[in-house]
Amino acid sequence: MREVTELSPAQLAGQLLVVGFSGDQLPAHLCRALAERSLAGVILFRRNLPDTRHAWSLAKQVTDCTPAEFPAFIAIDQEGGRVARLRSEVLQLPAMRALGKLDDVELSERAATEQAKHLAALGINLDFAPVADVDSNPDNPVIGDRSFSPDPKLVTRHCQAFIRGLQNHGVMACLKHFPGHGDTASDSHLELPGVERPSLMLRQVELYPFERLARVSAGVMTAHVVFSAFDSVPATFSPRLCTTLLRGEFGFEGVLFSDDLQMGALSRHWSIEHSAVTAVSAGCDCLLVCSDQTAHSKAHEALTRQIETDEAFAKRCVEAVVRSVTARRQYRPAPLSSYDDVQRVMASAEARALAAELGPLF
Repeated sequence: MREVTELSPAQLAGQLLVVGFSGDQLPAHLCRALAERSLAGVILFRRNLPDTRHAWSLAKQVTDCTPAEFPAFIAIDQEGGRVARLRSEVLQLPAMRALGKLDDVELSERAATEQAKHLAALGINLDFAPVADVDSNPDNPVIGDRSFSPDPKLVTRHCQAFIRGLQNHGVMACLKHFPGHGDTASDSHLELPGVERPSLMLRQVELYPFERLARVSAGVMTAHVVFSAFDSVPATFSPRLCTTLLRGEFGFEGVLFSDDLQMGALSRHWSIEHSAVTAVSAGCDCLLVCSDQTAHSKAHEALTRQIETDEAFAKRCVEAVVRSVTARRQYRPAPLSSYDDVQRVMASAEARALAAELGPLF
């Protein structure tokens, strides 16, 4: 892809980053970075979205800034249940555990399909869902009802249906959190968790959904979790997990996202500069830096320096950005031209009927 090989080191580094921001308007510095091909995209949180109209307006701001050959990721965590950044008007899904208990795969796919229609109408082209973690530890403080089930086969069935629903209707899916966050007893937002199970058990439980869905999902997100049977570092930093296992053995060819590099699991132990370079070296294609502009700048500077001084790293970055740009062109953000059109999608007869069907699951 010639457009990628012609990027400067600073532009190439920027194309590895998806960032968050404060407020309900796109900051001018991020608009410039997008226009200059120095940013892969943005992630939206509740703090950016006082209402659904703002989501549409933000997506239009992003797409207006972005060159056609380098479309942006406009990303969101819209899983359902307690992790849903959009609340008003967009179809609300119950916790994945409720769908898993019902075990109606066709309903899970219809739920994802309708959600994708709403997100695509707004201009959001990447949903960090579904959760492929197996709910194997009742003391887990962060996964719990975000998982479909303690049964890895049921998790796999419903994740596959959810992926189909999203990706067949214009929204890129992203399985998370590889290689599995379900058996942890601590929250990686705050500290670094570990899973001590032997390799065979990990393959039978935690890794089971990822192995079977790696060739199906366009995206996967890493977990900041140490799987001691495979490596002594967090999965986000581990070439054994990100490259040898996920890509080499499982056959994943899509975009590998890091979870937020500012989470306590990493930031309490490593600098943002170290985390950014190490994650890309391990096999991550896009890095999330979700809140701090200073951290975003430091990560960008560290990646630029490494590209300028390390030919092998620069080659790895070109590979990563080609994957990312290919996915962004396939799932190009396209907010509808008017908010009235968006509202018609969200208030369709299909959406209303599905909302009524899902109501008892809340």
